[in-house]
Formats: sequence, C-alpha cells, structure tokens
Amino acid sequence: MSEKPPIAHLIRLHDLPEQDVDDLLDLSSRIKRRPGGFQLNGKSVGMLFFRGSLRTRASFEAAMQQLGGHSINLNASSDFWELETTVGGRMDGKSPEHVKDAAAVLSRYVNVLAIRPALGGQSWAIDRRDEDIQSWARYAEVPVINMESALWHPLQSLADLLTLRETLGPLRKKKLAIVWTNSPTPASSAVTNSLLLSAARAGMDVRVAHPSGYELDDEVLSSAAHIAEIAGTTVETGLSAKDAVSGAHVVYARSWQGIEDYGNPTLSASRRARERGWMIDEALMRQGADAKLMHAMPVRRNLEVTDEVFDGARSLIYAQAENRLHTQKAVLVKFNRT
Repeated sequence: MSEKPPIAHLIRLHDLPEQDVDDLLDLSSRIKRRPGGFQLNGKSVGMLFFRGSLRTRASFEAAMQQLGGHSINLNASSDFWELETTVGGRMDGKSPEHVKDAAAVLSRYVNVLAIRPALGGQSWAIDRRDEDIQSWARYAEVPVINMESALWHPLQSLADLLTLRETLGPLRKKKLAIVWTNSPTPASSAVTNSLLLSAARAGMDVRVAHPSGYELDDEVLSSAAHIAEIAGTTVETGLSAKDAVSGAHVVYARSWQGIEDYGNPTLSASRRARERGWMIDEALMRQGADAKLMHAMPVRRNLEVTDEVFDGARSLIYAQAENRLHTQKAVLVKFNRT
C-alpha cells in the first residue's frame, strides 16, 4: 500500500515554490473577474482565533460563503479553551486539552483549518519559534492555513502581491519602500516580514525605513538578503523614511514592535515617545515616483498616515483590503481537500 502524500499547509508564503505563488495570484485574478466561476459546495473551513480579527475573519467567512461552502468560527476567549502544546508533559495546568487531540478531531469535521495563534508577548526568542502554528500543522490531517503568527502573515502577503501586480504590472525592478510608523499599539512584524521576502522574490528592490531599535529579526533579514541575491534584486534596511521613499513606486506604511523592548511595555512606550516624525504625509509621498500608499490596516489616522494621503488618489488601502477576499478564495480553492 502506497503512503499518503504529505499534507500541504500554508504557514509561510515563501515555502511555496515561486510558480505556485504565481499560480495562486493568477487564480485570484480569475476569481476576481468571474466571482461565480469557482465553487466549494459541501466543503467547510474551521477558523480558530486565539487573537482578535476584523478583516481576516470577515474576508475568510465571506469568501467561503460566496464559494458555496461553510465556515465554522471559534474564538478562544469565548467559544472554547486554551490548548496545551507541550509534548509529553503532564497536563496539570490551565489547558484541559492538547492541540494534538483538537487537531485530530477537527480534521474529521472540516476540509481546511485556518488558525490565528496566540502570542506570548513576553519573549521574542520564544514567540519567533511559531510553535503553536507548527503544532497545528504537525497534528492536523487537513491543510492548515496560517492567519498570522508571530513571524508570518502569508494571507496578507498574497493580497499585497496581487495589489502590487494590479497597480504596477510586472514587479521586477520596481521599488518598494516599507516605512515604520509610530503607533501606541504596534503590531507584530509578521506583515512586514512576509512582505519583505515576497517582494524581494518577486523581483522588487526593497528599502526598509525604521528608527534605531526597530530592526527586524536577524534570520528574516538573512533570508531576505539570500532571496534578493538569487532574484538579482536589492534589500536595504535601517534607512530614514526620506531615503527609503526616494524614487519608490509604492510606500507601505506599517508599525511594528521593536525586538529590543519586546515584552517590556514600559520601555516600549518610552522608546516610541522619543520617535518623532514617523508619519506618512503628502510631503514624504512626493519623494517617490508617483508613489502609491499601502497599509495592512488598522490605521491610526493622522498618527501613522494623514487623512490627506489615506483618502487621496495615492491610496490603495481599500483595494488592498478587498483583495484579501479574492486571494483567500484562491487559497481555499487550492487547499481544500478533494
């Protein structure tokens, strides 16, 4: 008897072969042009949120409903309990169930599992391991989709790539500026990490601007440099906002938590309070090459981005958010088990 082929999961977008990513984007475009042309009648996706969500949950649920399938939404804070991930330990703590058992059972109910894991928020060295999402992928018997872990957000990255292709056409040698913005509620670096690697592999020259203390994960930067070398592109980090935006075709605004003060909210707030001027306004956008604005949302208006730019002709933010629907439909079509 032949062994079953390994289950395909979507944990990091750059784990997929480049052709598979291109195929997903092409499928997204076809679905967007012909919404009723693809169906998942009788299929289901189970979504488990261990953290809050607005766009991811709404777009996933809408996508599955429009494809004729069904979604089951569960929130750890209200619908079920925390799950144990430690292997071989005595379960005498607060978690009454192991992820191994939850994954095995849910795999018998649904065709795809989509997970947004919790973040410990105390230690970057621990959180960056992404152990929770890896546990789901290890134990599930159906495809697991990462809806944003500490390190990666493949779904946002797919929508970003589709938006970039629709706006710029071929992406090779186009210039992307990723600019840190100040926010009292900084996000994880997952969106930035995924975008950095995906854009470099797509052939874009990427510049990352941020203040001192907000450097990205060393291994992520090493991977980006390696990908850029293979793709014949460039990745520059640690720039000023003006230097990063100069000549850029797209400016991607994003706040992220500094690794140096990760898990220390007092130090984090003190560091952010010292950073002035890290906001996207029209004067900065004019440094680009007819630059367009992108942001994964939520956006703190007139703190991260001015109303003038957000609501102006440069902004792709709403189109970018809409593309979450189309790219997630493509993911559901591709990863649903036959």
